[in-house]
Amino acid sequence: MALSTDDKIKIATALDDLGVTIIEAGSAVTSEGERAAIKAVSALGLSAEICSYCRMKKEDIDLALACDVDSVHLVVPSSALHIEMKLRKDISKIEDRESVLSIAGDVAEYAKSHGLIVEYSAEDASRADLKFLKELYKTGVSHHVDRLCYCDTVGMLTPERAFTIFSELAYNVGAPLSVHCHNDFGLATANTVAALRAGAAEAHVTINGIGERSGNASLEEVVVQLEHLYGKKTGIKTENLYKVSRLVSRLTGIPVSPNKALIGGNSFTHEAGIHVHDLVKNTATYEPISPEFVGRERKVVLGKHAGTSSIELALKELGFSAEKSQKEEIFARVKEIGDLGKHVTDADLQTIAEAVLEIHHDPAVRLKAFTAVSGRPSIPMASVVLDVFGKETICVDTGDGPVDAAIRAIRQAVSSVGDIVLEEYHVDAITGGTDALVEVMVKLSKDGKTVTARGARTDIIEASVEAVINGMNRLV
Repeated sequence: MALSTDDKIKIATALDDLGVTIIEAGSAVTSEGERAAIKAVSALGLSAEICSYCRMKKEDIDLALACDVDSVHLVVPSSALHIEMKLRKDISKIEDRESVLSIAGDVAEYAKSHGLIVEYSAEDASRADLKFLKELYKTGVSHHVDRLCYCDTVGMLTPERAFTIFSELAYNVGAPLSVHCHNDFGLATANTVAALRAGAAEAHVTINGIGERSGNASLEEVVVQLEHLYGKKTGIKTENLYKVSRLVSRLTGIPVSPNKALIGGNSFTHEAGIHVHDLVKNTATYEPISPEFVGRERKVVLGKHAGTSSIELALKELGFSAEKSQKEEIFARVKEIGDLGKHVTDADLQTIAEAVLEIHHDPAVRLKAFTAVSGRPSIPMASVVLDVFGKETICVDTGDGPVDAAIRAIRQAVSSVGDIVLEEYHVDAITGGTDALVEVMVKLSKDGKTVTARGARTDIIEASVEAVINGMNRLV
């Protein structure tokens, strides 16, 4: 994914604050822009070791040195397939075998001679001949590398095999051994934890499990499994996990699946009435850990499966007190929306509750007017006129499209009451045709609090504006 230098600085700073000890900031050979970003991260003076990915080439080491990194992740092909495809050598031949070991050793020594910490990494190790793999590691150790790495490059390990291999290698290769797992078969986290249990000294992980193809082992999953299931302290500030997850998702543009463990939108979210009924008595009934452990909040979603316990808990969170008959009326209205196949947003419930309880609130944010312009080659632009706590505010902004521009302008207009972040945006066409009724669902957050809201119009821009303002009123 393409990240700007500013984005990389934000992510690296967040990772350092999270407690991550080594940050691979990129590959210096990629481009001039990548080198500028790596150098900027190196200049931050973070506690974490800053690393650059390098191929088995001295010119890669030179480029990494120019970025002022602390270490290099020196990747050496180890399987016969990778060696043949990348190096055009056949390790069944003694001369080719010796050549690969010699080149790898020379590059490692070159990096060490220039003062770099070297993590000497066997690429595609899970498909490599174990005898050759040990020779490769022995070569690295003889050239004084600091760490070794076993790469499951295409996710071929199983937890059982990972445990067996690391039990054999971890204490016998002459240097700390790390594990690098890909998720092609959905086993990256399980394999990483198995390797750590068997003696691996370090794990390569990514926020949200992002990475090539199906991704890498997920930092948040590995950390919480180690802490909660195995009782091992990791040094990670787990209460910051969700915040960092959201930051990385927003800056990379890669959304987190709703059913992603721990940091997905559905985690710690409850709808079924029978679940919520027991949850009210004891949260451990349907939550193996508290949401606060990873920086989350418990959320009750109201829909067709909601029960009276769900309504009561949601009303309590909103600060409303209702009589039995009023609760029954609110429950009936929620069920009515749920039976249409929709979830009731936070803003929806507040509106329903206030109507039933005959509570009137003047909205903090009122839309007075907005204009959005788009076309080619013009730059998408939007202007909004809002009444924010009785004060008229006019703002103009640009964006990737008219919707983006309008939301940016609204956020700018309400910046005086705090930084409101758009976490999620989802649109559905309810009816067919070019004049379709469009429903927009948004998730907004401010100071750790998250709300959902909806807007429905035949104009997607107007529906988006309506949804965002509804959510903002719920937040402020």
